[in-house]
Amino acid sequence: MKINTTLLIIFSFLLGSIQSFSQAISSTVGGGEYKFNESKTQCLTDEQRMEVLNDIRSNISLLKTQNRLAHNEIQKRAPTTLFSWPVKMKDGAPYNDVWAISNYVDHNAEFPNKLLDYNCGTKTYDTNDGYNHLGVDIFTWPFAWKMMDNDEAEIVAAAPGQIIAIARTQSDRSCSFNINQWNAVYVQHADGSVALYGHMKKDSPTSKNVGDIVERGEYLGIVGSSGNSTGPHLHFEVYSEIEWNGQGQDVLVDPYAGDCNDLNTDSWWEDQKPYVNPNINAVLTHSAPPVFPDCPNQETTNEKNTFEPGEQVHLAVYLRDQIAGTKINLRVLRPNGTIYNNWDFNLADNYDSSYWYWIISAPSLPGEWTWRATYQGKIVDHKFTVGTLSVGDSDFEAITVYPNPFNDVVNIQSNSPVKKASVVDILGKTVMAKTNSVESIKEINLESLSKGLYFLKLEGINNEQKTIKLVKE
Repeated sequence: MKINTTLLIIFSFLLGSIQSFSQAISSTVGGGEYKFNESKTQCLTDEQRMEVLNDIRSNISLLKTQNRLAHNEIQKRAPTTLFSWPVKMKDGAPYNDVWAISNYVDHNAEFPNKLLDYNCGTKTYDTNDGYNHLGVDIFTWPFAWKMMDNDEAEIVAAAPGQIIAIARTQSDRSCSFNINQWNAVYVQHADGSVALYGHMKKDSPTSKNVGDIVERGEYLGIVGSSGNSTGPHLHFEVYSEIEWNGQGQDVLVDPYAGDCNDLNTDSWWEDQKPYVNPNINAVLTHSAPPVFPDCPNQETTNEKNTFEPGEQVHLAVYLRDQIAGTKINLRVLRPNGTIYNNWDFNLADNYDSSYWYWIISAPSLPGEWTWRATYQGKIVDHKFTVGTLSVGDSDFEAITVYPNPFNDVVNIQSNSPVKKASVVDILGKTVMAKTNSVESIKEINLESLSKGLYFLKLEGINNEQKTIKLVKE
């Protein structure tokens, strides 16, 4: 019987794909939930909170006496402050995002374990002695201690205002309930409200002084673990009013609008984030599984991006707000962009943060490979190299594009000629292609594209390839 050669080639390709698929699935070896503040340590004792508020009162009085109080004639009216997000990833950090939320304000004054957050859920905590959580806890993920030591998670002003008080010199590696004071910056806004940014890294708070003005998004400090804390996080606590004479009632605010927020009805966020906000915080490759040691030791991340053929590659993803019953799609792409591995991983539980990793042997084909994760419509790529890149490949790898995010035109800066550029949408459809075999492509016009996420695939004269994520605003 005569065998169709074309069908045989297709069958062989499919068989190889199935074998690669099976290898990735069978080599799932680790990961799971990462729990932050499992012991539910309170961020401020009643005594510490009173001391903080008294410091604010004292400094406001002093600034008023010195005629330096920016908001001296505050009217009691509806608040006008709207917050942007107070945690920012440092430029150049090797992640997609750096934060997750462990706790909101507790709206049920009873205790213990009588929990009610703004969304009528239980993502908050209280303690046996009557403490109810009064702020938003934003913890860093993944590798919180590494991020703190490398200044990779910054705290920024959520709204413009005047610095009312600063604490800078306290120890920043707390691991339990204690009487330590935290490092913090307190900012008063134009409507008289005050935001507390607590648990900062030692000596990281802004060099500005009490009375100085900060703008929205301005650096305030680094996420740390000073004061009562079990790991690096930002405790963000807001008051719409603080009684400056100490005789009245301080008015706490939960910045989130929700059916069970009995403190205020309107959101204090410019753009309130969803209660469940799934994301891929990082897609990384490792030489071995990451190690999360006891607090306060820095994680051993075992990150590695260059492998020899046959060497073990640990492919890892780090998720925020993992949703039970969903799945994450995982792919390993060859240097030319074709699929080497492709599989789905089912997620069985709800986790604030989680990580998962698989092991494969580095393929024999040298070049720049792509480790890709897709979750809830978000795609994150991580590049790793098999073998040693040639000088030409290294030059091609150094290509940069700007601006990104872009509006209409994207410029391509490269020491190595680019002969082909194509743009692919998140569904894998090529929406634009440009070829120039005579001169290197220096720019592409993407005015016709809709706003969203795209992938720019570049090809050199020696078939070098590079893929860059683009965002159109």
